[in-house]
Amino acid sequence: MASRVAALRFRSAALRTTQRLPGLVESQLQTRGFASTVTRASHKDASLPNPDPAADSQTVTFINERAPFMVPTYVRPPPMMIKGQGCYLWDMENRRYLDFTAGIAVNSLGHCDPEITKIIAEQSETLIHASNLYHNAWTGALSKLLIQKTLESGAMRGASSVFISNSGTEANEAAIKFARKVGRSLDPSGEKHEFVSFHNSFHGRSMGALSATPNPKYQTPFAPMVPGFKYGKYNDVAQLETLITDKTCGVIVEPIQGEGGVNVATPEFLTALRARCDAVGAVLIFDEIQCGLSRTGSLWAHAHPSLAPANGGQAAHPDILTSAKALGNGIPIGATIVSESTVGKYIKTGDHGTTFGGNPLACRVAHHIVERLADPELQKSVEAKSSIFLSGFQGLKEKYPSVINEVRGRGLILGLQLSEAYVPKASELITAARERGLLIITAGEGCLRFVPPLTVTEEQIKTGLKILEQAVGAVCK
Repeated sequence: MASRVAALRFRSAALRTTQRLPGLVESQLQTRGFASTVTRASHKDASLPNPDPAADSQTVTFINERAPFMVPTYVRPPPMMIKGQGCYLWDMENRRYLDFTAGIAVNSLGHCDPEITKIIAEQSETLIHASNLYHNAWTGALSKLLIQKTLESGAMRGASSVFISNSGTEANEAAIKFARKVGRSLDPSGEKHEFVSFHNSFHGRSMGALSATPNPKYQTPFAPMVPGFKYGKYNDVAQLETLITDKTCGVIVEPIQGEGGVNVATPEFLTALRARCDAVGAVLIFDEIQCGLSRTGSLWAHAHPSLAPANGGQAAHPDILTSAKALGNGIPIGATIVSESTVGKYIKTGDHGTTFGGNPLACRVAHHIVERLADPELQKSVEAKSSIFLSGFQGLKEKYPSVINEVRGRGLILGLQLSEAYVPKASELITAARERGLLIITAGEGCLRFVPPLTVTEEQIKTGLKILEQAVGAVCK
């Protein structure tokens, strides 16, 4: 009885907090003399359902008062999001957006999922942080569940243990360090330290992860990079013999490149990578931070049936698998899953660490999320929803053949590649969609990326496709 009363109290507290945020913003606006309702006259185009706030709007004024205090590392559109529910976001002026970005493939169970909200509220009044100086109930529970679900799904045959961190970048940084440690263990001279990654990849912004991200836009301002990194062409099997050598300690690859343009690895490429890494004793790392956790319709992208070799051999599995994004549905967490036989046995006490990683709040939330995302029924629904998207995209491609060059992706990580002539209009298309109530993002050079919550409904998909068609029609007349 006492636990039920406590649970109700926690839920009530969470609800009060959720409801208070818009009110706090509104009160600040009222204090500044702003109206609490949308003033359509201040918008640049009142005929649009969700026109971006104009320069003299309450939103832009609110933002401009605070922008000088923020390091300007992002360029953002004017709307300020203050509330989310399911597949929708609302901005400061109470305009609703259908969200096909899911926080960049993070909110796979949607915004403010009630079960996750309840868990956060309960754990926040139990224990949030005690550091890795002590055991807690949830780090080990999450690690065990990740291994169990991974093996049950038929993915990563050697999965045995997990390092929990705070983000995808940190998960990849741990993977890079672990591979370097394996290389040093196999060759104490230090010669086996080289790392291989691939063009159009994205692995993070810390110096190690950034060094594995061969994009001049990201690397040049911070050069020189960590030494020892080499870059190859994605899906090119012929190069691997010379690219990966006895000096290679690790190879990192995304089974589906998210940021790079929703490029899908071929089964031949991944199996060739596995064979070459085995031949030279290199650690193979699959970065599934964006494409993993059922986004493709299988728990892990590398175990999707489409990646089974045509000759009937074994699919390529990694020595290290990295995850984040959907793992916390918005709560910061990352995970680096390792194989004992090729990696784990070389990692010793003190080799790596984290202050916040593995805290009971994040791990309890992630434990719940993994249970739900591993559900076969949810995974089947991803495949069904993907078919609706692909059918809509194909229709759009047929209607605008000079605009859309290619449809790429798998499951609910999908991309529309614009033709060369329309690549410069990608940002205009994003804006046109947003001002009609749909949030999408870009990837690579002129690719429109779609990574909605996995809980998106058929009706919402069809609504989004209609808005997308309107946006394409408006921009690409």
